Amino acid sequence: MVGHFQEFEDEYLEMMYEFHEETPGGVVRTGDLASKLGVSPASATEMVQRLASRGYLEYIPYKGARLTEDGLAHGQKMKRRHRLAEVLLELLPYEGNPHETACRLEHAIDDDMEVALSRLITKDTLDPSGRIIPEPTEDIAARLNGLPPTCALADMEVGTAGRLSVVLMPAGEMEAMAQSGFAAGAHITRTEGGFALENGWVAQLSEGAMKSVFIDIIDHSV
Repeated sequence: MVGHFQEFEDEYLEMMYEFHEETPGGVVRTGDLASKLGVSPASATEMVQRLASRGYLEYIPYKGARLTEDGLAHGQKMKRRHRLAEVLLELLPYEGNPHETACRLEHAIDDDMEVALSRLITKDTLDPSGRIIPEPTEDIAARLNGLPPTCALADMEVGTAGRLSVVLMPAGEMEAMAQSGFAAGAHITRTEGGFALENGWVAQLSEGAMKSVFIDIIDHSV
């Protein structure tokens, strides 16, 4: 079932997904849902019934509700986008509240942006709070499978080569990196001694820099 979602509807399904992470397939009491969202039980019940009428929740009177297949897919998508936004904010020189900002950003992330953000993580990446980032939906996964694998310099294994694709740094630091040879499209190989550029220079970078520079992997000789 497909329909237009308002932000508060996204929030309900996203919170239902959080309960699902703790107890897959479990029934969530509307009082518990209301408490988590900071709304009245009456408001939570009204929204649960609305989402149930649209096929996203199964409402069980006097007990609560559980996610349907469609509801699970939407809640998982929104939670993934929220945690991807938090990962991005952690990579940036961002000094605000990452959780609150991610709550706003997640509603603006479309499929194209999700694909772009997904390329900044690996299957083992956790969000800043140490939580698992949900798997992408089938359509997003299919798009990602058609792209070259991406990783941060920090995650490159010795013998891996690639072309620099993304630098998440303040403008001044980015310019300095580019002048050192770490510009978009630069060929980089991870060696025992550091990161080798095409001009033969081998650089050693700080941990922060290695986490902020990403490559498209083009060869893995190990």
